[in-house]
Amino acid sequence: MSPGQGEALRWGALRRITCAHILCFMNITLSVDEQLVARARKRADALGKSLNQLIRDYLQKLAGADNPQQSIEEFRRLSGQGNSRGWRFDRDEIHERS
Repeated sequence: MSPGQGEALRWGALRRITCAHILCFMNITLSVDEQLVARARKRADALGKSLNQLIRDYLQKLAGADNPQQSIEEFRRLSGQGNSRGWRFDRDEIHERS
């Protein structure tokens, strides 16, 4: 037991551990036609976003967002919509080898 640990246990105190989240961003270089960039910047401006933000949003959609709350909401939305017609999983059937 480390120093102070016995005291914490004796008094029933909870130890607070602080974790830091570190975000690392990566810069990328793209080769894109200047006219295409100019048109894209105008489109981004019309949407109230920067071209950088639009590209970041696109990459996030392409890669799949890592949003646990969104996943939970989608699971709830899709749950219970099927029709098993009364059929239930049978553990032995599932594990039966053919």
